[in-house]
Amino acid sequence: MNMIEVKKLVKRFGLKTVLRGLDFEVQPGEFVALLGPNGAGKTTFLRILASLSSPSIGQVTIAGYNLPKQAAAVRARLGVVSHMPLLYNDLTAEENLLFYARMYGIQNSGERITEVLLMVGLEKRRLDLVRTFSRGMQQRLAIGRAVLHDPEVMLFDEPYTGLDQDASSMLDEVLQTVAKQGRTVVMTSHDLARAADLASRFDILSRGVITRSVQRNEIDTDDLLAVYRNALREEEKVSSKA
Repeated sequence: MNMIEVKKLVKRFGLKTVLRGLDFEVQPGEFVALLGPNGAGKTTFLRILASLSSPSIGQVTIAGYNLPKQAAAVRARLGVVSHMPLLYNDLTAEENLLFYARMYGIQNSGERITEVLLMVGLEKRRLDLVRTFSRGMQQRLAIGRAVLHDPEVMLFDEPYTGLDQDASSMLDEVLQTVAKQGRTVVMTSHDLARAADLASRFDILSRGVITRSVQRNEIDTDDLLAVYRNALREEEKVSSKA
């Protein structure tokens, strides 16, 4: 069974159609980089997968549960990280994680919080207020919060936005750890080089549809930029004829 299955997904905002008949499947343990230009619909699509927005038309299934009808069951199996950490700045790192541990009903929360802080490299800062953290540290803590309840699926929406080189490198290590743990990952990104280093599959979204899906072992990752540009050109040709 596919971990994520999307069929004929359409999303409209008034008269504007952002996603138009999108099909998308992800197998358990895959790391899919969702690539595309601004306005392609990447964030809209991830918001639907995260049960934060409902499709206008189409079917969305995650871990065997249908959205939006079974949103609560889906959320229990999801970890979501956006480009905004959305943490409580006046709480410590530990207090932030404890709040979410209680919300998810996690047993032995103290042990689990220690495991997560070690994973994201923040164990020594566990008692420090989040407002004293750098942007990169906040993003690592946000990932820690997202994996706290051991979700099957991780969604990352442009997690590198606003990070400097050192923080981005640290985030690379955390994402690699997440992937090695066997989770299913979907990440939107503008950074093709970084996506090439992390993902096992590259899907190109343009004008609201997936125009190309390529497995990592099908191409030399140095050629990913050329594949990306060709997919966008082909979609522009199709659109101009429509």
